[in-house]
Amino acid sequence: MKPVSRPHLSPDPFKASPAPVLLAVTGMSPAVLTETIWALAQEQDPIIPARVLVVTTADGRRELERQLFGPDPSMSGATPWEALRSALTAAGHDLRERLRFGTTGDDIRVITGTDSATGRSRELLDLRTPSDNAAAADFLLEQVRGIVENPDTPLIASLAGGRKTMGALLYACLTLAGRETDRLTHVLVNEPFDALRGFWFPRQPGGPLADRSGALHPPGDARVELADVPFVPLRNLFHRELGRRAGSFLKLVEECREQVRRTAGESVRLTLDPSRCEIDVNGTPVRLAPREHLILLCLATRARQGEPALGSYKDAVPVVDAFRAPLSRSAPPKNLSDWRHGIAVSQPFLEDQELRRALSSLARRLRETGGNAPLLAPCLPEKGRFSLTVPAELIFIR
Repeated sequence: MKPVSRPHLSPDPFKASPAPVLLAVTGMSPAVLTETIWALAQEQDPIIPARVLVVTTADGRRELERQLFGPDPSMSGATPWEALRSALTAAGHDLRERLRFGTTGDDIRVITGTDSATGRSRELLDLRTPSDNAAAADFLLEQVRGIVENPDTPLIASLAGGRKTMGALLYACLTLAGRETDRLTHVLVNEPFDALRGFWFPRQPGGPLADRSGALHPPGDARVELADVPFVPLRNLFHRELGRRAGSFLKLVEECREQVRRTAGESVRLTLDPSRCEIDVNGTPVRLAPREHLILLCLATRARQGEPALGSYKDAVPVVDAFRAPLSRSAPPKNLSDWRHGIAVSQPFLEDQELRRALSSLARRLRETGGNAPLLAPCLPEKGRFSLTVPAELIFIR
């Protein structure tokens, strides 16, 4: 097999470290684990992880124990895991203090949740509900942080197995807590081996494998490669938030969002003109619809006056309406073409959904305008916060 090259880091932490850790999510097809380990061993600078940690469900653990650690008659009674180790040793790899993995709870870590009725912890059989996904996010974050908090331990994370949700959550955890030297990978296997039952790695013993039509395929014909999945490590950008444990995955996400809002707001210079439905964001003019301009004027005025954020859109409805009335009266009486004479200002807001729609339209308009306009979008209100997160000294109302 042609060696797989990957970008070199200087110095290469995987080559220099005695203990890289492979963290993988798996589901009902644990072959992604042996495929990933095989692919790592074939890279230009071969990598044999010191240990393997698998995050899965209770059903996933059962299948991993049955398939990976169960004797396989086609392999002369050896297990696929034993066959993998034997093949790597035969290929010249030294497995001393490498590939520590088994069926203990320290090796196979089953995602746990809490029964809302009894308060008891329980192993999740699958991820089927929003609460299951929330539990999986918290669990995965703890596994990632448990590894990256040791500066001498490089992390290789594999998102190839399990439900798509698990891979997406692992990606998010690497983004939130991972380091520049960590890797996130996906394993690529050519057809028909990507869906061929009984395939574990190219040099497995036992001869050709039959597909559903009865056609035979020698495992040596398989191409198993790794694709590195780029991610942006935010831990350095948000050192204060990530330097301590967050109570949950969602709390950490919200803290990072708040930091993004603060950072975005500090780079925005916003100029508004009450007489025209046009704003300027760092030199980029943006034409707004009257309803959008009305709300943004209200938000900007509150920010300039140091008013606190409102907790909901429902709370904001009477506030925006109280701002709307004097704005309507400020229009020149003889200039009926002024936008403040229009129905957008004269008509009150009746429900919070009107605010949501107008702000959604405003955010979309900022993104579509381009230039510097999108910088303002993260500063707009969102669920649980009705305010404009732009510093008062950077807001100019003519």
